[in-house]
Amino acid sequence: MSPSAEAAVPGVRSGGRSRFTRGRCIVAALAVTQTIGYGVLYYAFSVFLTPMSGALGVGGTQVAAALTLAVLTMALCSPLVGRWLDAHGGRALMTAGSVLGTLAVLAWSRVDSLPQLYAVFVAIGVASAMVLYEPAFAIIVSWFDGNGRANALLALTIVAGFASSIFLPLTGLLVEHYGWRQALVVLAVLYGATAIPLHAFVLRRRRAVAEVKPHQRADLVKAVVRARPFWLLVTAFTAHGGAVATIAVLLVTYLMHLGHTPIFAATIAGLLGVLSVTGRMVTTGLRRRWSAASIAAGAFALQGVGALLLPLTGHTVPGAVGCVLLFGLGFGVGTITLPHLLAERYGTAAYATLSGRIAMFSVADKAAAPLGAVALAQAAGYGWVMTAVAAACGIASFALVAYHRLSFRPISNQEVLS
Repeated sequence: MSPSAEAAVPGVRSGGRSRFTRGRCIVAALAVTQTIGYGVLYYAFSVFLTPMSGALGVGGTQVAAALTLAVLTMALCSPLVGRWLDAHGGRALMTAGSVLGTLAVLAWSRVDSLPQLYAVFVAIGVASAMVLYEPAFAIIVSWFDGNGRANALLALTIVAGFASSIFLPLTGLLVEHYGWRQALVVLAVLYGATAIPLHAFVLRRRRAVAEVKPHQRADLVKAVVRARPFWLLVTAFTAHGGAVATIAVLLVTYLMHLGHTPIFAATIAGLLGVLSVTGRMVTTGLRRRWSAASIAAGAFALQGVGALLLPLTGHTVPGAVGCVLLFGLGFGVGTITLPHLLAERYGTAAYATLSGRIAMFSVADKAAAPLGAVALAQAAGYGWVMTAVAAACGIASFALVAYHRLSFRPISNQEVLS
């Protein structure tokens, strides 16, 4: 980012010690709410799948469709949420989303039929769009600049990366001791008691964004979406999101299909969370020497190699471990790369709006890709699924290489105001 752009984006350096302290508080608050939010609104679902199926008297596939519905709802809401964030900031939005999420989880504990379950998960999808990574990243991007932004995003995603590790066993214990309905009540109270006050009393909006007029932001967005770089980002992160979601859903099943034991398959798949944190740390460190786009392109390419090699070498323990390592190191790279690329090229005045438009495609693909992969596996075999995953990673890598080769001049908030 150019000096003029950095000057136009308030950050820790330009705000003195009070701004530094406030920034740390915001990151700490978001780290807590994102960890609990993902744990309650997303990861806990897998633990409730079996007991809910029995209680409602329906098949697991019908119950699992509720989570897919929530993710698709989240994707559809992302553009609207992005526009709100740019115009009004995240404090009220994330507070309201926390209230909605709490009420939705409480309602989830009382469902007695599939239509009720689906209605609840539409509400959870709306709440997720309001409180999870996209709005949290928008707040951090607007508050920090330069290395401070990269470090803040890294800190947030490292902590939130342990959501599944914390909430899967915690939810299992709650279900075992209290039953699935009461477990949901406990999780809802836990989420509401932490997320609502933290979002309401800690989050703040930077002043510069409030000075941008709606028509100025709209003009910027129109110019951006008409240009090639934006659609290269859409292509890269949509393709990569689908590949990551497919591996996350099917890896355990495929490793067992290759002849490995369920315990081994689950253990190796569990490495993906740890490796995603490692990949994010490595990526942030490498940015001091190389561009974020080229680093992510390399990581995505390695993931493609890992997916291609898995059908060939995954029958052996070293082969399976090696392929998972290759794929896992890029597992969380896209999460922290996209905010950096958007803010670097387009500034922060319309960051959330642009991020929301990309999320509409990428999040929808995360929901749809695993379903398509299951159908492909049944029709043609898992080898073709891995080939499709590798192709998606290759497309994502080539799109970022093309993006990196396009020269650009960063857009500052002052230019938007002028």
